[in-house]
Amino acid sequence: MSSFIISTMCIAYILDLIIGDPYSFPHPVRFIGNLIRFIENKIRKISKSNNQLKIGGFILWILTVGITFLVTYLILRVFSINKILFFIISSLILYTTLSTKCLADEAKKIYNVLKTGDIEKSRKQLSYIVGRDTTQLNEQEIIRATVETVAENTVDGIISPMLYGFIGGPVLAMSYKAINTLDSMVGYKNEKYGDIGFASAKIDDIANYIPSRITPIFMMVASFILGFNAKESLKIAIRDRKNHKSPNCAYSEGSVAGALGIQLGGTNIYFGKEVYKPTIGDKKRELEIEDIIRTNKIMYLTSFVALIIFSSITYLITLF
Repeated sequence: MSSFIISTMCIAYILDLIIGDPYSFPHPVRFIGNLIRFIENKIRKISKSNNQLKIGGFILWILTVGITFLVTYLILRVFSINKILFFIISSLILYTTLSTKCLADEAKKIYNVLKTGDIEKSRKQLSYIVGRDTTQLNEQEIIRATVETVAENTVDGIISPMLYGFIGGPVLAMSYKAINTLDSMVGYKNEKYGDIGFASAKIDDIANYIPSRITPIFMMVASFILGFNAKESLKIAIRDRKNHKSPNCAYSEGSVAGALGIQLGGTNIYFGKEVYKPTIGDKKRELEIEDIIRTNKIMYLTSFVALIIFSSITYLITLF
């Protein structure tokens, strides 16, 4: 069983590195997103108070994750009649839960536009991957936002689905993607989503609790191999772990900030509202465009280190 889990996850990882998330590909997350929006609209129509919206948010979470779990399970059940088909489908499902190449590609697009000096286009490109207002950002702020996004999403786009894939296979990994998609769509602390997204935001925090706290270890190893400051990477991750409104995000952001000797965090605009965020890391130098590429390198190697460690642990468990 351990060889099956390790093999399917390795195939999934390689597919993600090579193919990524093609825009034409019918990605499962798109279906999950459509399901969330459909259920959300139904709940909003029948909810007459904030309390009802909050209760509806729990129902939204249960239905979305439950349907995702059931559909994934049934698909695997259908293909379990043939070992080769089961292996292929399991690998493909796991592949869709990882976002390594996609995350790096989106950051590289911003990097490429910044290199041309087109700030307006850079802001537009950044707006596709962040929730903050990008219309007034300068070059330094665009770089910071990109680095923060890659660092933060290393956890929920790679480490978390990989961990859950090793623990519970494609079913658990895809269920996690449903949890994370719920948070990214409705888990905002504002007037529109504060109630209906309450459950989604809290449960996403719980789901990422362990992955976010082991990621700095992987990032420290990656930073050492890449020649960055591995000691500071782990130090800042621990020191500044509470410098974020999320209980999880500062760990990976702190790791990158420490490794590169930069400072992240600060005030941002979300949905027209100014949100102050404490700083993460020490400002040993100014941010520069190449920090985007450096962060991508840390992210790539962190994912590989995690794959090796998770595979090793999975194999060792079977020996005892």
